Amino acid sequence: MSDAPQITPEAVEAAVVDALAAAAAATDTASLKAARAAHQGDGSPLAALNAQMRHVPKEHKAEYGKLVGAARGRVNQAFAAREEELAQAELAARLEDERIDITAVPSRTRTGARHPMSLLQEQISDIFVGMGWEIAEGPELEHEWFNFDALNLDEDHPARQMQDTFFVDPVERHLVMRTHTSPVQMRSMLERELPIYVLCPGKVYRTDEFDATHLPVFTQAEGLVVDKGITMAHLKGTLDHLARELFGPEAKTRLRTNYFPFTEPSAEFDLWHPTFKGGARWIEWGGCGMVNPHVLRAAGIDPEVYSGFAFGIGIERALMFRSDVQDMRDMAEGDVRFSEQFGMVV
Repeated sequence: MSDAPQITPEAVEAAVVDALAAAAAATDTASLKAARAAHQGDGSPLAALNAQMRHVPKEHKAEYGKLVGAARGRVNQAFAAREEELAQAELAARLEDERIDITAVPSRTRTGARHPMSLLQEQISDIFVGMGWEIAEGPELEHEWFNFDALNLDEDHPARQMQDTFFVDPVERHLVMRTHTSPVQMRSMLERELPIYVLCPGKVYRTDEFDATHLPVFTQAEGLVVDKGITMAHLKGTLDHLARELFGPEAKTRLRTNYFPFTEPSAEFDLWHPTFKGGARWIEWGGCGMVNPHVLRAAGIDPEVYSGFAFGIGIERALMFRSDVQDMRDMAEGDVRFSEQFGMVV
């Protein structure tokens, strides 16, 4: 009782003055809402004074009740009037911002837009930059050693045959249009100081058909980590984080044993897509694994000291099941009507 505010005309008037000043100082409905909570809520000075009515002697209850009630009424009226005033001002400002001059000559030039593939690639890059990774890039016209040999793909590996790879004449120069962005990983291991945390996005080339589910030129994003003590657990955590950032907090990944020459052990990974148009389901997304010791040695890294993981995803495929795109050709033909569906982001 001794620490509680005492009901006096001076205390009530002081609480009212503070409340009226706060209402007048509010510049928008959001700040008015905060002021209302401070001066009319359960923890406000007037509420504290009103709570003391239980300790007022019976013969004074009517007097003090009228005093506090009148004060709360003044504050209520002041906040209601200020709320109406601010709401009208905000409505007028919004109407002015949205005003259209229907007599003006319309623009006959169509506004361009960023391609949704570019936007998704940047979003994925931003996710990894936010984790402290770096973005690494490399040439699209690549030497066979970087594209195959350094990645533990022997000369008789099927991916090195002419039906999968664009070889550049003369063949004796051993130049190819890169078939994946993994050469950038090898260049990163050769050029960068350890430890390495890089994402390698970019276009890749394969002799695939141009149809609804295949493109001869498409976009990959590959990640590479080389550090001491890296395990498959770090890989799984990274993939789960990427899935949640792109597809929502319920998204996750699972690994299925597979084989890739440049990783050991290797896995395919699936995405649990919680908002898939046909219902939540598992969808195959990409490949991953621990960097093969032969690949580390090719880059001059001691696999007894360092380990690492790598993964790769197709960005077109991610856009397909993220935004329900049915035909990959729509992504490649450059029709602005396709980009318009994703919002005209300039």
